[in-house]
Order: sequence, then structure tokens, then C-alpha cells
Amino acid sequence: MMGLLLLAAAGIAYWAWKTRDWKTLRFGDVAAVVAALIGMRLFSRGEALPALVAIGGAGWWLWFRKRGGGAAESGMSTDRARALLDVGRGASAEEIRAAHRRLIQRVHPDVGGSAHLATEINQARDALLATDVKR
Repeated sequence: MMGLLLLAAAGIAYWAWKTRDWKTLRFGDVAAVVAALIGMRLFSRGEALPALVAIGGAGWWLWFRKRGGGAAESGMSTDRARALLDVGRGASAEEIRAAHRRLIQRVHPDVGGSAHLATEINQARDALLATDVKR
């Protein structure tokens, strides 16, 4: 059992390292790693059907996460996000955050701006920071 927990911790750490941002780690990511490990354990015991269900669930989460993560969550393409924030393709995370701060100060509803535009700018920042930018 302890080996399984260590494998789960290693899998979660690898996943977070691969995404390059610990903040993007979700409960579902942890659950998917645990489900995959349980599925492997079930296969080793000869219980094929429950193992396929567990591994299939982990695979579904991976597919869902890749399909729904980053820019796709907001429905905004990275090209549109770059145009909205007026940053180039090679912009670093700090440049993206600086552009976001500059724009949000002008369009925030608290200073008479539009809530819709503020939401778009926030989504643009999130979409670009979710991609592989220079950190």
C-alpha cells in the first residue's frame, strides 16, 4: 500500500512538473493518477474489467483536461488573446501580466468600464498563461 501511495505522489509531482505550474493541478488530476494506479493494481490481480474501468476513467480525464484546459476553457484562441492584450508571440509571463494590468486599469467596471471587456481581458491573460510561455 505504501508503494502505491509513493507511486501516486510521484505521478502527481510529474504531472505538475510537466504542466510547469503547480497551481494548475486539479483534484481531478490527482484522482486520475490514483485511478490509473488502482487500475494497474487490479490488472496485476487478474481483475480485468474493473481495471479497464479505472484506467479508462483516468484516460478520459486526460483527454478531457487536454481538450478543455487553457485557452479552450474560455473559448478564446491564443491569437485572439495576444491581439487583445497586444503582446507578441514570444511574450513572457511577466509581459503578459503587465499588459493585463495596464488594460484592466482602464476597462474595469469600478472605473466606469465594461464588465464584459474586463472578463475578456482576464480570459485572454488566463489563456496565454496556460500555454507554454517563457516563465
